Amino acid sequence: MLALLASGSRRSSYSSNNKLAESENAAQNSNNMSWGTELWDQNDNLAIHTHKGIEGLDRYASFLRDRVAIEAEYAGKLRRLVKNYQPKKKEEEDNEFTTMQAFRNVLKEVGDLAGQREIVSESLQNQIILGVTLLSKTLREDRKKCLSDGATLQQNLNTQLTSLERAKRNYEKAYRDSEKAVDSYKRADMDLNLSRAEVERYKNVMTTKIQQSDDAKNEYANQLQKTNNLQQQHFSMMLPAVLNRLQELDEKRTRGFKEFIIGAAEAESSVAPIIARCMEGIVKAGESIDEKEDSSKVIERYQSGFTPPRDIPFEDLSKSDPDAVHDSHYSNPTANHLTMRGTMSANKLKKRVGIFNIFGSNKNSLTADGQKEDFSDLPPNQRRKKLQAKITELQQKIGQETNARDGLMKMKIVYEANSSLGNPMTVEGQLNESEHKLEKLKVDLKKYQGFLEKANQVQMATSSPQANRNQLQNGHRTSRHSNGSADDHHDDGDDQPDDAGSLSSSSASPESGLGTSHTSLPGSGQGSANENAIGEDTYYETEVEALQPLGTCRALYPFEATSEGSIPMNEGEELQVIEIDQGDGWTRVRRANNSNGWDEGFVPTSYIECTLYA
Repeated sequence: MLALLASGSRRSSYSSNNKLAESENAAQNSNNMSWGTELWDQNDNLAIHTHKGIEGLDRYASFLRDRVAIEAEYAGKLRRLVKNYQPKKKEEEDNEFTTMQAFRNVLKEVGDLAGQREIVSESLQNQIILGVTLLSKTLREDRKKCLSDGATLQQNLNTQLTSLERAKRNYEKAYRDSEKAVDSYKRADMDLNLSRAEVERYKNVMTTKIQQSDDAKNEYANQLQKTNNLQQQHFSMMLPAVLNRLQELDEKRTRGFKEFIIGAAEAESSVAPIIARCMEGIVKAGESIDEKEDSSKVIERYQSGFTPPRDIPFEDLSKSDPDAVHDSHYSNPTANHLTMRGTMSANKLKKRVGIFNIFGSNKNSLTADGQKEDFSDLPPNQRRKKLQAKITELQQKIGQETNARDGLMKMKIVYEANSSLGNPMTVEGQLNESEHKLEKLKVDLKKYQGFLEKANQVQMATSSPQANRNQLQNGHRTSRHSNGSADDHHDDGDDQPDDAGSLSSSSASPESGLGTSHTSLPGSGQGSANENAIGEDTYYETEVEALQPLGTCRALYPFEATSEGSIPMNEGEELQVIEIDQGDGWTRVRRANNSNGWDEGFVPTSYIECTLYA
């Protein structure tokens, strides 16, 4: 039993060793295999195989080109997407919120992603596709040369075979002719009727044919030897060399295919860390959003500084004086420039031209965004914030302009010390212009600092304008006059709107051409409704009366109305001029509308060409 087990183990060990040896021999044989030895008779199939292999390489190159186009298009669309969603200039105020800052950071990271896709596209184009194209071209040329050499070898072998076949046929024909000549001579020699001369003639023909047969035999043997030698060289040396070159060519293509696929993956992998950092940046941008901070910034932006209205007091009519019932009203809104912004057209309100000129135009007090120059149309907190931002901006501009002026002065000193470097007079004009700009900026800075100081000195209102309507002042109504005084008085009749309060509370827009409205001359203490109504006739004509045109104008450029008091116009349109430019760059014009009425408003003076009446 033990002997059987030992014998079985020896047999299994021997079998496993044989399998290992066979696998090693197979691997060695596969490494030693060559097309010239193994595929000596498959020249046509090898030509087809190498052609398909090169076509496969070209197909991979086409795939890469399409992918590069997709990568480039994707990167371009990402960049357009980022550009389209960049915050507009008018939305800059919203950038202080964490959500907008995070979105802006996301756009930046997406732009970086687009850049990485462009890098992948360029790497594939400049490295992989270029290498594939060059390799394909080289392989095609080498394959063509190999096939041409193989065709030449095959043609030489076929030519030799043809020569051998021709020599063999000549030998066979000469041999048959010699046999026939021998038979003819034997028959003639045995024929007693033939003369000796005729028999001799048959003998000479036989001798000639035999000689020709021997020559043909020798030629056939010679051609056979040459053919065998050429065939042996063809199939053992020359053709295998050509087929081995084809094998090397195909293996070169295979290795190139491998390297190009790995290279394309490496081009993608090289940008993966940067793309990962972009993703981390996007996540970080999202985590930076703070809802509490945004809420605080909303409060900071829109807080007016007013306090909520107080409770409305109860009026006990039974305890009040019956004669004073009609005089007990809520006070009118105070004269506050925050309550109204608008434009009065000339057909409803005609500007008075008097010796006091208190209704002069103040259109030049507007900023570019339609607000007043001193931001007095904003709530107190917002006004101070705007003024402080404007002062900071002016201080930065002054610093920049000061540096530019100092640079010009140094340049002038250098030019004066060495005239070969330049003419000092060329810097003089720039220096004067810089001084002028600097002086203007300093004047503006002083002006806005004055605005801010005045805004800080003004006592903040203890209640909002809405609350003022709910305040009672001992059953009396307060009238606000142009000089800022308030007089308490009783009305004997029905309550009528206080014209002084309504007009003084309306601040004219820059386009309206109307200054702050007043209902009495400075120093006047009269403020009753009747007196105000009488005084109003002195300053305004309430009848619907259009201003007389001063001339005509033609629109040089189209204009879109973007603020109250302005009107749009088309290029080449003819309009009537009813108020000329007061030095602020705006002209008041009028046109007829479709409803047999008139449209009036302001347009930029630089947009029109005026022709005034004599």
